[in-house]
Amino acid sequence: MNNQPAAVQRFHQLHSSGCFVLPNPFDLGTAKYLHHLGFHALATTSAGFAFTRALPDGGLTLDPVLEHQREIVQVTPLPVNADFQNGYADEPEGVAANVKLCVATGVAGLSIEDSTGDQARPLYEEALAIERVKAARRAIDESGVPVVLTARCESALVGVDNAFEVAIERLTAFADAGADCLYAPGFTDPSQVKAIVTAVAPKPVNVLVHRPDLGINVSELADLGVRRISVGSALARVAWAAFIQAAKKIAETGEFDEFAGPPFEDLNGLFGKAS
Repeated sequence: MNNQPAAVQRFHQLHSSGCFVLPNPFDLGTAKYLHHLGFHALATTSAGFAFTRALPDGGLTLDPVLEHQREIVQVTPLPVNADFQNGYADEPEGVAANVKLCVATGVAGLSIEDSTGDQARPLYEEALAIERVKAARRAIDESGVPVVLTARCESALVGVDNAFEVAIERLTAFADAGADCLYAPGFTDPSQVKAIVTAVAPKPVNVLVHRPDLGINVSELADLGVRRISVGSALARVAWAAFIQAAKKIAETGEFDEFAGPPFEDLNGLFGKAS
């Protein structure tokens, strides 16, 4: 269903000016509904998808992740960005091989992060992290499909010392290494966001908004020069919150008064339509 060349072209256009929200569906139904609402592109969420498999974030292996990406691409004509975590490999050669597999699923973009998943050494050494981005860049170029490469610095999320300084240094290096878009989840303070935008300009920056208490909205981030806003696992957790509340009410009281939601006919009708 997805015309990858057209989707890739559109995704690059979205990054060239203005600011857009890149919401993160966690299954096929939520992907189709976000398309229905008029969003211009989508991104997978590693955590949101893992939760549907009763696994923690990072608990999935490469093959089911690739299959999930294929399915999301097939259910919507919108550009889809793959949350590709660390590329499911440590060494640059493995990253390159897996990036080629990711591109072949039909995605319009993918992200590679510098988090190892190891609490003892939460980030790859900087030189290796840069080589991993270069390997992803080469793999995309060799594929002949110019998907958008996003390089992520996870310093804020893993809690390293001087996380902001680490992020600035790494994001500028990742930009020089060939990343098309830069992303340091966890930084939403306006002064820090502006500093990141300035440091990697003219390349676009993605900001994660995943909690209601961050006190920032789309127009404010756009004014700071942010090109792309993603929500990570937030939509998945909102869905889980409603599910948990309703299920707990039944278990604890025997009452069913938490069954508020869209009418059956609305969802059934939407999913009965061709995309």
